[in-house]
Amino acid sequence: MRLTVAQAVVRFLAAQHTERDGVERRLFGGVFGIFGHGNVAGLGQALATTTEDLPYHLSRNEQAMVHTAAAYARAANRLSTLACTTSIGPGATNMITGAAGATINRLPVLLLPGDIFATRVASPVLQELEDARSYDISVNDCFKPVSRFWDRVNRPEQLPQSLLAAMRVLTDPAETGAVTLALPQDVQAEAADWPEELFARRVWHIPRPRPERAALTRAAELIRSAARPLIVAGGGVIYSEAAQELRAFAETFGVPVAETQAGKGALPHGHPMAMGAIGATGTTAANALAREADLIIGIGTRYSDFTTASRTLFAADAVFVNLNITGFDAAKLSGHQLVADAREGLSELTQACAGWATSADYRSRAAELSRAWDAVVDEAYSLDGSPLPQSAVIGAVNTAAGDDGVVICAAGSMPGDLHKLWRPSGPGSYHVEYGYSCMGYEIAGGLGVKLAVPDREVFVMVGDGSYLMMAQELVTAVAEGVKLTVVLVDNSGFASIGRLSESVGAARLGTSYAYHDGAPLPVDLAANAASLGATVLRPETLDDLRKALDTARAATACTVIYVRTDPLLDGPSSQAWWDVPVAEVSADAAGQDIRTEYETARQGRRRHLDPPA
Repeated sequence: MRLTVAQAVVRFLAAQHTERDGVERRLFGGVFGIFGHGNVAGLGQALATTTEDLPYHLSRNEQAMVHTAAAYARAANRLSTLACTTSIGPGATNMITGAAGATINRLPVLLLPGDIFATRVASPVLQELEDARSYDISVNDCFKPVSRFWDRVNRPEQLPQSLLAAMRVLTDPAETGAVTLALPQDVQAEAADWPEELFARRVWHIPRPRPERAALTRAAELIRSAARPLIVAGGGVIYSEAAQELRAFAETFGVPVAETQAGKGALPHGHPMAMGAIGATGTTAANALAREADLIIGIGTRYSDFTTASRTLFAADAVFVNLNITGFDAAKLSGHQLVADAREGLSELTQACAGWATSADYRSRAAELSRAWDAVVDEAYSLDGSPLPQSAVIGAVNTAAGDDGVVICAAGSMPGDLHKLWRPSGPGSYHVEYGYSCMGYEIAGGLGVKLAVPDREVFVMVGDGSYLMMAQELVTAVAEGVKLTVVLVDNSGFASIGRLSESVGAARLGTSYAYHDGAPLPVDLAANAASLGATVLRPETLDDLRKALDTARAATACTVIYVRTDPLLDGPSSQAWWDVPVAEVSADAAGQDIRTEYETARQGRRRHLDPPA
């Protein structure tokens, strides 16, 4: 079959599928792209003329479309994703931030940036980076450190090997992340004869590795010897679809469950063993149990600094049993490594721990701590004022989301408050990008979630700072007929960094939207959202907000709810620390005091170097 390289890529991608537990689905739900020189004559022509089932969607920003692909992959539990194509130069490098986010969050996305001429006949071409060290360097080499697999296809003969290697990484839960195939623009348009089998329907089996027998036995021994165990559920529980097994383990043995940002929703709010969020943005219930725990069972977590409160949260002599699909994460905190799929590992651990359970007193303590935190959240949700407290806005959205809603957020003060306060209905109901915490992810991510799970109501929560970074994907949602409810929270600047700035002695420098003399800027974000095609509502009271959310839920198109909040009113404390270094030398007494407090706080850091007992 004679096709161009670009036509072969499109035909190949359309034939790829994944399978897990006997269920097959398309690996690629479509292609997002922005065309320019470098891809319009290659992939652009191929997508315009193809009869394959590979829908094309026009994005408005290259970084945003990678966020959309990553969110799509997360909502699909990493079983499907999107491909993204750009021109060369700035179109390509705009995707690097999105690629880093996808790789950090262990989410599969396929990036197809255009590249310079492989033949070099027109060098230097428009937007080419010239490097005196080599003619074989382009800006696409910048993708190497943020990609799990990277290749440049300089000849048609190289394409099959590159495509198959890319699919292997995208579908491997232990290796997945951003995959970049740089495609020189002249090669994209070059024709070759391809074997028919390259385009045959191909199904990639997503493995569920089972734990090694000796490791399982040792893990069970450690668990059965614990008096105060705590589970830390991470994103691996969600991606493995192991919520049922987690629930069975927690209920059978009476082990409380705390959740990371990626793992939130693994147990629904109200479950007797659900302690909510853990760490620097956690609940006082989960954090109190973490401090007292003699054994931590980490399931599908990478133990970020927020989860461990910068390694000050867990007792110095706590033992860790880490069930993870990757040995890299399972080995953290000197933990006993149980390398396996979360669902399979939990199922076998449940059998191996039969006959053991925590004490009634321990369960009662967990329940008491959980009730106390629930009372704190009830109070935070009921606050009112003008402008509104952010916690009250979150509470109203939480109620409106119901059982079928998904909340999307990424950066600023809201992710921390959401982690602590949001009451999830179950897996997939909570989607906060906090591995990279990338401003601008929210609306683009909401678009990806809605495309992946169209039957769910999607509520995007975005602050004014993040909105101004990347609002234009509202246009994409409107153009594609994708319904989103966007709650645009205006607190006149960077509230999260403003608070952090004060805590490290930087006096909120550069964290508010104002003229140089402090006067507020005449910026109307609601009008901006309306200009992008969304229906805009402007509630001022808590009751107005609840009515606006009902209106948005009943709508069939994009609605932006613009609400002002108080930037100086903090949510309830997690009673945990986060390590942000403070200047060792300061000219003022306040700065010196802050450094003293910092020195005191970091005394609680534990190395966790001891091997499992």
